[in-house]
Parts: sequence; structure tokens; C-alpha cells
Amino acid sequence: MPNKKIVVAIDGFSSCGKSTIAKRLAKEVGYIYVDTGAMYRAVGYFGIQNGIITDNAIDGERLRREIGNLRIAFRNVGDEQHTFLNGVDVEHRIRTLEVGNAASRVSTIDFVRQEMVRRQQEMGAAKGIVMDGRDIGTVVFPDAELKIFVDADAEVRARRRYNELTARGEKVDYRSVLDNVVERDYRDTHRKESPLLRAQDAKLLDNSSFDIELQQKVVMAWFEDAVRRSVS
Repeated sequence: MPNKKIVVAIDGFSSCGKSTIAKRLAKEVGYIYVDTGAMYRAVGYFGIQNGIITDNAIDGERLRREIGNLRIAFRNVGDEQHTFLNGVDVEHRIRTLEVGNAASRVSTIDFVRQEMVRRQQEMGAAKGIVMDGRDIGTVVFPDAELKIFVDADAEVRARRRYNELTARGEKVDYRSVLDNVVERDYRDTHRKESPLLRAQDAKLLDNSSFDIELQQKVVMAWFEDAVRRSVS
């Protein structure tokens, strides 16, 4: 296969397995993986911890003052990639339902998205990157050589999320998780700033009934084809 590096943009709804797909692809092809959702989760976590985000409101002025000072980085811890916020490993703290909801809320704010997009574009400037999120193929890297849009039925995604949370020891009920998935879907697709959309040239991967091995074979075939086309 040619050695030319490309950008892989993976978008899709919450809890549809984007990160699993992106991590495995990046590992297999030796690319850098960037979880943009973790960046918004880090902002949401910071907001909760500092009283900027409450159940009823977000203090937009305080968040605007702080957003440029937040240092968000990804580092390998053992075999896993962890998210660090201002030098502190917050990987497990940002994966809760509460922080996920806060991330969805802050992602609707224009200056937050603009700052995160700027950082993401810097990360991928040299290519050789797999990035997943909500607006990677439409806003962050509209010229990405490979764009994939991942989807699955809401109930399937809620069940996956419920299993993930309970496996970590969180006490949640399935109905609350499903309601959160539906709410986030609406917020993601209806926000003014960079709404979740499938790029016209994105390949659709509905993995409602796919197992992980099958979907990775499909994604790898798409990747190899994209690399070949990029050098032709």
C-alpha cells in the first residue's frame, strides 16, 4: 500500500461506536487517534467542577474567559489513551452520564466549538490522523480523504451505553440512558453551530446489527481504497 498519509474523519451519533472504530483503525495503520468528544467532555467536566455549568444554566461569560486557558491533551497510559485536563488525568471522570450531558450542552456554544475546531485542525495539519466526533467531515476537515458516518438505532445505542456505564459500576437505569441518547441526538442535530450532519461524500456505516470484527473489515477496506485514490 502507498505510504502517503491521509485524514480519516469519523462522525456519527452518540454511543454508536465511533471511538471503537477510530481507535482500532488508528492502531492498525499506525495513525494518531484524536477523540474530539473527549475534548468537549473535558470542557463540560471543567464547567461542572468550577460551578460554570449547573442543571439550569451555563455561565457563558466565565466559560468564555476560561476556554482559551484549558490545556487538553491525550497521552498513552498503558495500552489506553487517556484525556488530560490541565495536566490531570480525567479519563474516567469525563465518561459519566452527567459529564456527557454537559459536553452536549457546551458543544452548542459557538465560541466553544470554534476553539475546539481550531485545536483539532492544528492536530491534523500533518495528516496521518483518525479523528472522530460530530462535525469532523463537515467542518473540521471537509477535505478529508476518507469520511465515515456511523449510525445505529437509538435503542441499540442506549443499550450499549447502559452496559458500558454499569460495567464501570455506575448506578443508572436504561430508560434514563435512552432518554439521554434521544435528547443528545436532538441537540446535536439542531444546534446552530456545526450541527451533526452526514457529509455528502461520507460513507454510511449503520452498525445496529454489525459485530466489531465485521465493521472493522469494512472500514479497513474503505481506508485502503482511500489511500490508493489519494496517490492516483
